Amino acid sequence: MNDFSRRSFIKSTAAASTGLFFIPNFIKNAPNNRLNIAVIGVGGRGKANWGAVPEENIVAMCDVDDNRAASGYKMFPKAKKFKDFRVMYDQMANEIDAVIITTPDHTHFAATMIAMALGMHVYVEKPLAHNIWQLRTLKKAAKYYNIVSQMGNQGHTTNGIRLIKEWYDQGILGDVKEVHAWHGAFNYGPGKYWTKPERFPAPVQPIPDYLDWDLWLGPAQYRTFNSAYAPKSWRGFYDFGNGQLGDWSCHTLDGPFWALDLGMPHTVEATVPNPRTQHGFIADESVTHYQFGARGDKPPVTLKWYEGGEQPEIRPEWGIKKFDRSGMIMIGDKKTLLTGGRPNNPKLLVSDEEWQAFQKNPPEKTIPRVHEEGPVLEWLDAIKGNSLPGSHFGYSAELTEMALVGAMAQRFAAKIEYDAEQMKITNRPDIDAYIKEPTRKGWSYGESL
Repeated sequence: MNDFSRRSFIKSTAAASTGLFFIPNFIKNAPNNRLNIAVIGVGGRGKANWGAVPEENIVAMCDVDDNRAASGYKMFPKAKKFKDFRVMYDQMANEIDAVIITTPDHTHFAATMIAMALGMHVYVEKPLAHNIWQLRTLKKAAKYYNIVSQMGNQGHTTNGIRLIKEWYDQGILGDVKEVHAWHGAFNYGPGKYWTKPERFPAPVQPIPDYLDWDLWLGPAQYRTFNSAYAPKSWRGFYDFGNGQLGDWSCHTLDGPFWALDLGMPHTVEATVPNPRTQHGFIADESVTHYQFGARGDKPPVTLKWYEGGEQPEIRPEWGIKKFDRSGMIMIGDKKTLLTGGRPNNPKLLVSDEEWQAFQKNPPEKTIPRVHEEGPVLEWLDAIKGNSLPGSHFGYSAELTEMALVGAMAQRFAAKIEYDAEQMKITNRPDIDAYIKEPTRKGWSYGESL
């Protein structure tokens, strides 16, 4: 980091450690109420996110991959362009109100922490961060710096997820002690979302001239380049992502996590027939078994996550013949609820006649709806309305933490006993070391919080 960002960051984190409150002493927002927005990660999902802010000012764009960023750069020729977000913050900290961060999981934390310390509102793609210590630190920092935060799990803005919570809260399902969720088989292939290298360790390939590989790695330990890592399929490698569970549970498990107030599991066990632990790569299939304790008058819950083509057994009383490729089912002692991979369209597993009658006379809607269904627009409205969106870091850090405990159990094909209060895996010190991973020199942030 150059002098400006380094001084600002050190000043702000020092203030945090002494209980003081630091707010940058400049006003950046334009007088016409249009936000000045920086984009980190221009291609891929980044385009979907910055494409949702046509009424705001895109003042800076940052990407390590010139090819994937090219269309965005062309659309915003006046925006300043960067490869290193640390340099962007150095040069433009007094011109940026808010930042959209759509990079691989392992670089979320550094980009987000610097932005918050400089007084910027932040939107971060799911999952929120790469390890549990980072999640706890982001949650604390967002509250301390008093910024508007949002994680981009689209389903949390929908009518569907509100229906799930309303139906549960109003007793339609009864007591829920069992949840199942699943996602389909991996479709491996070059250039696809999941790519398996031809062998392990992945062979060395030339670094493309349009990619800054060292910056792409960011805080991760250095390794030689292979196209199985970048640009698209990094989620399959635990040094960069958290597999299918880390990716999709922020959608599929959002409904039960919110409705049931699950909190953190005390035990997670992953059944992994053919783990690739020594290679740090996802397994082709697994079933991850969570155990949650009682929460007030809510009973303990068993939750099972199936991936790689595995699915729960269909029970005759559900009246269905097969599941879709991805989905979630909440089993209550009164009714059972089914959704797809996202919580958009929940349905009760009852007879057609009972379902039609239920739809004609539905329960009361008690949770405010988001006028524009979409997490970016909800975030922008919250910034301008001085409020918090639904998937702010206070909520989304906990949702993601629940997912990452399971991802660690998958990674090591292990049973984990988790003490959430102490943020510690009590039965496996070797896995506990991954609660907070080491970072490369020049990429350590948040230590004072």
